[in-house]
Amino acid sequence: MRKTLQTGDPNDRSEHLSKRDFLKKSLLGICGIAAGAYSLPLKPVKVNKNKMTSKDDLLGLLKHSKEALNYTAMKDNYVECNLCPNGCVLAENDRSTCRNKFNVKGKLYTIAYGNPCILNTDPIEKKPLFHFFPGMDIYSLATAGCNLRCLNCQNWTISQVGPEETDNFNLLPAEVVSTCTTAGIKAIAFTYSEPTSYYEYMLDTAKLASEQDIRTVIVSNGYINETPLKELCKYIDGAAINLKSFKDSIYQKLNSGSLQPVLDTLKTYKDNGVWLEIINLVIPTWTDDLNMIKEMCDWLATNGFTETPLHFSRFTPMYKLTNLAYTPVATLDKAMAIATKAGLKYVYVGNVPGHDGENTYCPGCAKKIIARKGFVILEKHIKNGNCEYCNTAIAGIWE
Repeated sequence: MRKTLQTGDPNDRSEHLSKRDFLKKSLLGICGIAAGAYSLPLKPVKVNKNKMTSKDDLLGLLKHSKEALNYTAMKDNYVECNLCPNGCVLAENDRSTCRNKFNVKGKLYTIAYGNPCILNTDPIEKKPLFHFFPGMDIYSLATAGCNLRCLNCQNWTISQVGPEETDNFNLLPAEVVSTCTTAGIKAIAFTYSEPTSYYEYMLDTAKLASEQDIRTVIVSNGYINETPLKELCKYIDGAAINLKSFKDSIYQKLNSGSLQPVLDTLKTYKDNGVWLEIINLVIPTWTDDLNMIKEMCDWLATNGFTETPLHFSRFTPMYKLTNLAYTPVATLDKAMAIATKAGLKYVYVGNVPGHDGENTYCPGCAKKIIARKGFVILEKHIKNGNCEYCNTAIAGIWE
């Protein structure tokens, strides 16, 4: 079992508790939960058929509840969630696709707030972000939940369940930031599961982090609506977005989503000055069609992403696609060549330690300016954002 972390200011939770107090009075009619109670790990609460079916179901969820942002109240106490393209319309007690939102008497509440199930310190290269403070350690967190249903999900044990099914830490936004400040960590990553599913927790944490000059990064499927994304862009410094394929029918079958919202997300991050890197997982028989990869790369070049790093990642058989093979390295090499020919300046191969595609080459003089092996930086030849050999500007955030 994970331990409860006692960090930061435990009294900095006034708004959080007022929402919880409201829920306790309006739903339970009991006073058995102390306002400051944060004992964890949470006792698993079984929620059947996407419903909160009893008072007992609610007890384990209320401790980490907060009224959600980005929703519309409708007739007969229905609500519509406006956070992502799923557009969940929920009757009373219904649960959203991401498993983290509930309709409580005509109001939408999140139960993914201050209860991360994973806390870890990672190298920034693991996200992967190659042009964002190379070699930096980043504090990574995730709650349970995701708004997609990817057949190949590598973190399905947390992304395809709700917060009541994971062992969680107690860590409110102020405590996340305080933990980083105390440890001297200069960046926070919202990662592992889908950060959109814990949007309110992420947004509040990013706001506090920005006040302390702590950078924030999101690793995401990009499946989010424009209005909440623009608000997030005010506080997020870097984004690693998974562009899962370039065909809508594949998105529907492989990921239970659609392509266009993700393309819109890429443009929004770029237009709002957030450092962006794109990941494309090359899955045999699903996303390894070279013509589709060419179409994707041409679109990126045409839409102004020539200096946006593109990572072609090798697929590992897992979750519901264990019948498939690993991606042949030759396929990744071909994808890399297609992207380079399309005009993309920084193209990488991921999940193949020791591959030359892990390294960064100057688009001006073609010399190796960052040498990597896995998540380790072996050498770096960038000074003040420029190549040390020919002084060509290298896109990224370096200093």
